[in-house]
Amino acid sequence: MTEITRVPLQPIAKGALGKMWLGVAAAVALGGGLAWATTRGYDTLEGGVQIITVKAGEGDSPKTSDVALINYKGMLKDGTVFDEGKQAPLPLQGVIPGFTTALSAMQKGGKYKIEIPAEQGYGENSTGPIPPNSDLIFEVELLGFMDFQQFQMQQAMMQMRQQQMQQQRGGKGGSQGAPLPEGAPGAEPR
Repeated sequence: MTEITRVPLQPIAKGALGKMWLGVAAAVALGGGLAWATTRGYDTLEGGVQIITVKAGEGDSPKTSDVALINYKGMLKDGTVFDEGKQAPLPLQGVIPGFTTALSAMQKGGKYKIEIPAEQGYGENSTGPIPPNSDLIFEVELLGFMDFQQFQMQQAMMQMRQQQMQQQRGGKGGSQGAPLPEGAPGAEPR
């Protein structure tokens, strides 16, 4: 008969099994989070700017020399809305670096969620309701874009039309054609 050598098993340290399962759960959660971000169209762009494609657009993307026409909502990480606009024309060279980077990656008709790190936003500066060192979140719909020179020409034509309309009304009224307040220079007495 052969004798079986016994190898004594060491007892598992108290709490080690729980820690092991906690580690497994963390690994699964992290993997699931990465998979979710990938399926949502998540990309990290230059400077750590993150963009999630909510609805894909079509065609070309704006260049830094373009003006984008967008609907947008800007928020802090806690959800506080600091700015909002509809059909807002934004020159890509006239916005914070992270916003330029994100707009350059969008396509007409697309909807996106952007996360801009503070370094690509306002950095150590505060502006309005945005505190220093704030990461920014934007929801953006790119309606269209055009060359900056073309945009300037359109703006000039619109100003000329407004001036012509004011002249046709006899030059009365303020810059928007509204009556001037009583007592203001050029206002008619009542």
